[in-house]
Amino acid sequence: MAMEHIAVGLVEDNRLVGAKRVFPDTQSEYDSLAEMPAEQIAQGIAAQVQAAADGGEVAAIGIGFPGIISANVVEDSPNLQQMKGQRLGEQLMSLLGEKGISAPVFLVNDADAIAAGIAATRGHLGSFIRVWALGSGVGFGRYPQAEGVWENGHSVVSLDPKETFCRCGGVGHLEGIMGRRAMRLRFLDLEPEEVFAHAREGDERCASFVKMWHRALAAATANSVHAGGPGKFFVSGPYSKFVQTGLLDIYLHEMVKMSPLQGSSFEIVPTSDETAIIGAAVSAAHSAAEK
Repeated sequence: MAMEHIAVGLVEDNRLVGAKRVFPDTQSEYDSLAEMPAEQIAQGIAAQVQAAADGGEVAAIGIGFPGIISANVVEDSPNLQQMKGQRLGEQLMSLLGEKGISAPVFLVNDADAIAAGIAATRGHLGSFIRVWALGSGVGFGRYPQAEGVWENGHSVVSLDPKETFCRCGGVGHLEGIMGRRAMRLRFLDLEPEEVFAHAREGDERCASFVKMWHRALAAATANSVHAGGPGKFFVSGPYSKFVQTGLLDIYLHEMVKMSPLQGSSFEIVPTSDETAIIGAAVSAAHSAAEK
């Protein structure tokens, strides 16, 4: 799993076996993957996979990675811009082959990995679920995976031409309102945690933004409902702790009025590296079985 860092583990029977490995570690010269050259990211993933395998047999390798993923290629990744166009799957198979690991590699979007992990760890492998992952950016994951781009974190939820805080450069995007980076750009004098704290204390500027923050997520969810039908939406990630599901329900009901499309619900799910690692592995196992 690669987001703010790389987390790797060995998965058997939909559970993590042994210790999780994380890169970069506290001794690294890099503060985040965003500052790391593409080649070093690939080498870091390969090294951690080799260490997690520990000489044992590996059936398949799943990599959850941010951005638009197609045929094991990172077509674009606004939060890790140096990875755009990288044939990461091919690079990793070559690097791992040099280390004696011949298992197939399958790249999936990081939010899809989280969705698969939630499905695997909460008994939903037979269900259709959707996940919002709220962190530095905003990810949208589906399980089971389906053909399509599904970059719903870049859904247009505002027509205000001044809404330009999304890292991809697009105007009016959900991530430009809800993402950590976007919130820090909007409130140059406050951290995101302080914005929500001040809103609870009655600060009008922050309280108004928190309402917009929730309406933006409700709007993007309504778009998904109108395209894919109603259902359960899980909300995960570091900033899911600020989500008020009651407020989301009210806003979503205002936006979805056709009776066959009503009945969706939200559930906050604390997720971790382990959830995403399991999801990446489950996705890889399914892909390997289909080949």
